[in-house]
Parts: sequence; structure tokens; C-alpha cells
Amino acid sequence: MQDHRIDKLAQTLIHHSCRLQSGQKVLIEAFDLPDPALVCRLVEECCRLGAIPLVNIKSNSVLRSLYRGATVASMTLAGQSEAAVMAGMDAYIGIRGSANSNEFADVPQEKMDLYQKHWWHPVHIELRVPRTRWVVLRYPTASMAQSANMSCEQFESFFFDVCTADYAAMAADLQPLKRRMEAASKVRITAPGTDLSFSIQGIPVVPCAGECNIPDGECFTAPVRDSIQGVILFNTASRYQGTVFDGIRFEFRDGRIVSATCRNAPDRLNRILDSDDGARFIGEWSLGTNNRILSPMLDTLFDEKIGGSFHLTPGNAYDEADNGNRSRVHWDLVLIQRADYGGGCIWFDDQLIREDGFFVPEDLQPLNTGLPAKPGPAL
Repeated sequence: MQDHRIDKLAQTLIHHSCRLQSGQKVLIEAFDLPDPALVCRLVEECCRLGAIPLVNIKSNSVLRSLYRGATVASMTLAGQSEAAVMAGMDAYIGIRGSANSNEFADVPQEKMDLYQKHWWHPVHIELRVPRTRWVVLRYPTASMAQSANMSCEQFESFFFDVCTADYAAMAADLQPLKRRMEAASKVRITAPGTDLSFSIQGIPVVPCAGECNIPDGECFTAPVRDSIQGVILFNTASRYQGTVFDGIRFEFRDGRIVSATCRNAPDRLNRILDSDDGARFIGEWSLGTNNRILSPMLDTLFDEKIGGSFHLTPGNAYDEADNGNRSRVHWDLVLIQRADYGGGCIWFDDQLIREDGFFVPEDLQPLNTGLPAKPGPAL
């Protein structure tokens, strides 16, 4: 039976995200999908449109074996092979499923470093991101439903509801926030365990409404590279390179992370931050605005969009909002500022912009639609 929700998602990816035209080439890369239906719909829509699809199906268990046995030669060969393909593409659609979200947990850090440096960075950072119209998304699996604390049926309904949102309306609602961020110089952020300040003056601002991520709903820029001062305690766990990190805390001095701790894997955390010179500086700062996503589920594509959140990213800056930082690391870490997560405030040039997850200025009120009501005073 054909699922109309998959049809709608395929239409969104082809026409809204990638804006494919006849004759253009698109690489469709799928990881551990439990069902090929979405890939089939994408191929069929490309053919109907006159675009040229190329499909690459990957297995995380096979990738685990490749990563565990990684050498400079093997990762360079894979990187060169995939770079040759990516260089010929106009667009890229990356779809990730996973039967086991921790499949890479026992890959040694030094092996992941080889993959990042010689395969992922040349293909995705140097080619895919700056040279193609790209979009990445997850595919609903039992593993994702478990991470979200939902039944499979409940999570599937949530997934398609969030991923096929009205992105045109989202784009319009983000414009006033974009203008305010462009006009701002100094940002200050407070939350439990957090007091952070930095400049965003002169850095471009990019609203995101389904062009590169599905689901979407954020507005990002980057701090001036050496401007960050203070401390931040993230209240959302993060899975990165196969490890779940919880309670990450950074101290900054002149833009650099001078102290990094977490509850469970501080040594691995610091090895990631020591990957290269840029990994201890921040390449992105973004406000999450998708109020259909309210709880973290250890999946960055969802967690970074949570309504009332923001994320701060050690590592590489995007070309669209470039502060000059370069790294093979790009790690979005999320802090939720709604009252049910401890609250918090954001100021632009000493004007209160968001309090406990709710935007304060009148022109930003549409971005509050769908957030759970603030708790009333105790009686």
C-alpha cells in the first residue's frame, strides 16, 4: 500500500528542499532504511521531473567495520571515490535510519578521527555543503521511537507531522528574527549554570525552513570567533561519533573552550575538542523555533530545532554565516530554556528577546505559537 505521507515527504524534498530541475543530477544516499519506499518515491519523482537520480545504499554495520579497520589509505580511498561522485552532483539527499543508534560506540576515537579527516571532511564539508543544494533527514525506526520514549506508531505519526510542516509559513515567521539578529551586536545568555556573552556583529544570519534539514525551524549565525566569554552548562544529552555525552560544560576565554567537562566521558570529550585547532572555537549559534518538537531524543536533527532552545557548535563555521573558524568537527549542542527545563533568558544589546523559551518582542510573537503555556504563579 502506498503511504500518502511518504509521497508528501518526497515532494517536499525534491521541490522545496532541493528545488530540482530537469537535467540536474541528485545523489540519494540512504543508511539502514527499514523500507525502501521513500527512496523509490524520490527516484520516481526525479524521473517524472526529468532529473537524474543516483542512489547509494549504505549499512551502518558495514560502516562500523570500515571505521574500526580504518587506515589513512583506506579512508583516503573512500573519500576520493565519493568526492569524485559528489563533485558531479547538483543536489544531495541524505536519509539516515538506524536499527541501533549506538552502532559506532566501540569505534576507537583515533579511527573516527581518520574517517572525519580523510573521508567525511573532503566529501561533505569541502564539496557537498558549499557546492550542492543539499538536505539531510532521518527515517522513522524502532530505535528512534525508543529514544523519543514513544511507541513506534506514535513516533511515526509525530515524524511525518513534524517533517511535512508548512515550511513557507515557517520561513515568513522567521524573517523578523533574522532582522533582529542582523541588527544586534552583543548577545548575552543566562540559564542554570550558564552565563555567556559574545558578539555576532557583522556575521550573516540564515533562517532555516526546510531547505537543508528536515525537520527544520531555526535561525543561525556565528559568534565573532574570539568574542565568547563565560560558561555554559548544556541540559540536553548529545550523541556524537557513537558516544552519548551528558552534562557537557564549557568555560570560554576569548572565544576558546579552555575547560570542558561532562558527567560520563570527559576524556573522549576533550579528545574530540583536540581534533584540530578550530575544534575548541565556536562555528555556529542558532535559535531553535520548531514548537512541534518539545523534548530531546538524542538525535541532533530533531533536538537542535526544539522550541525554546538554542544550540552552540564547537567546530566548523558554515560559509553562509562564516566567522572564519575551520575544523573537521561540527557538533551542535543544545540548551533548552523553557521553564520546564530550568528557564533562561537571551538579550540582544541589553534588550530582552526571549525569556523561558518565549520570545518577548511583539514582532516575534508568531514564533511562540504552539509552545506550552508558561506555568502560572504558585498558589
